[in-house]
Amino acid sequence: MAFAKFMATPTGRIARIVAGIALVLVGLLGVQGGLGVVIALVGVLPIAAGAFNFCAIAPLIGAPFLGKDA
Repeated sequence: MAFAKFMATPTGRIARIVAGIALVLVGLLGVQGGLGVVIALVGVLPIAAGAFNFCAIAPLIGAPFLGKDA
């Protein structure tokens, strides 16, 4: 539960956005071909999660999906 609470903080949200940007950059600039595109698309999820304050894996660990509920 502490993980979900941290991810709902401004620091956690920024960390998700930065991680997502890193994935997109690695996918587009570092990996060639279809795998790079897949990595870049996967990177969009943490960017959206940080921007809209939700945690996609929270229900898997028994935490609330929306950050405001954490």
